[in-house]
Amino acid sequence: MAIKHTKSRSFLQACDWPIEKLPGLSPEEESKLQNCGITTTGELLKQGKTPEARLVLANKLQVHLQYVNKWMALADLARLPSVGIQYCGLLLHAGVISVTQLAEIPTHRLHQQIMRLQVATFQRRDLCPAVELVQQWSQQAKVIGNS
Repeated sequence: MAIKHTKSRSFLQACDWPIEKLPGLSPEEESKLQNCGITTTGELLKQGKTPEARLVLANKLQVHLQYVNKWMALADLARLPSVGIQYCGLLLHAGVISVTQLAEIPTHRLHQQIMRLQVATFQRRDLCPAVELVQQWSQQAKVIGNS
């Protein structure tokens, strides 16, 4: 679990995932990232910290910058334990591109956005995460985004 308890304080730790778990990566893209020494989402975030670094990375990987930006957004969102690799793609498709942005969106508005996306894509409301889970994402984004 990503929550550590010491004495009376609890600390939320950002998650780091194997790069092959990041949604939407082709086997070829995984290989290119691994050949550049990027084997985890944390390493991807370190190597692409600035817009300039992302451009260098895109050139090194020989992919369009928009792919690197997408992978960075997914890796950033996946840092949250309650989001992880399970929901980072859903959040990205709902228009959330960073932990910072997630921390700022009102929970009810984000839940509505996700509901609209699920209904438009799958014609199913029951696939939408519960509002309590969306609240947890927001709370964790506020903690991890400020650390």
